[in-house]
Amino acid sequence: MRGLTRRMVIAGPLATLAAPPARSNPDWPDRPITMLHGFPPGGPTDLVARIVADGLTRRLGQRIVIESKPGASGTTAAALVARAAPDGYTLFAIPSGHAFAAATYKTLPYRTIDDFSMISMFTEYPYLLATYADHSMRTVADLIALARTRSTPLLYGTPGNGSGPHLAVELLAKEAQVHQHVPYRGSAPAALDLVGKRLDFMMDPAATLIEFVRDGRLRALAVTGGQRFFALPDVPTIAEAGVRGYVVTGWQGLLAPAGLAPAIVDRLNAEVVAILKEPTVVERLRALGNDPRPTTPAEFRARIVDDIAKWTAVVDSAHFERI
Repeated sequence: MRGLTRRMVIAGPLATLAAPPARSNPDWPDRPITMLHGFPPGGPTDLVARIVADGLTRRLGQRIVIESKPGASGTTAAALVARAAPDGYTLFAIPSGHAFAAATYKTLPYRTIDDFSMISMFTEYPYLLATYADHSMRTVADLIALARTRSTPLLYGTPGNGSGPHLAVELLAKEAQVHQHVPYRGSAPAALDLVGKRLDFMMDPAATLIEFVRDGRLRALAVTGGQRFFALPDVPTIAEAGVRGYVVTGWQGLLAPAGLAPAIVDRLNAEVVAILKEPTVVERLRALGNDPRPTTPAEFRARIVDDIAKWTAVVDSAHFERI
């Protein structure tokens, strides 16, 4: 896992540089709280963050202000949060791209683990592997067989180099070794090119492609999670389809600057967990293709650490050119 330690300092001498926990303010929160994220308004991270922010506003009695700071796959916002005061008034909504960045960037202006206080995961969701409706591929086994025998590479699209779907296909490529990546600027143009038969297949969050599947323009081959997707119960997982041990899911979650007082971490975690159990919140999140998945701060930290290790190994084995 070449380069893992230079992106993610979790132990050793440099770990002592992490900010000590701040003293808890007994009146917290006594003013509005800003929840930053690193993506455009209206995108998946923004929508999930707003649902949770609505709940926190109700439960904390202070307004949660969503602030979008897009740029460099979310790393611009991450750098701002890493430098912010750990006073409980700056929160950071992140997707699983926070871990992808640690694996795909040569250097980052922050430490992916030690510059943040983990609060909780919000949600988890699978990717959907799909092809156009009348392609000869009907199963994952067909894709693998065709990739191994066709004289020209299978073309697949993703929202961009180093994105979650890109890395997920590279992980699958250990089984289906002949393919060619076509990166796009976002999911929508890739999906339209797949519908237009200019690509052979695509992998993207299930919520992005599900309407194309429902209206018959795309065929779902499999989902990447450990269990079937609630919105497409007849579609097998990739593991069920024959690629043993293959499980990939994306997620959304909440961080704060390192050194946040444990009492505030615990309060935020308890409130987020309660919000994610509310039936109306579950319904709103599932409408976005997300399953609520609250965690403890320690569980969320472990998930990020594990994902960084997993995707760093994929990047190294795929000879991926880091950004």
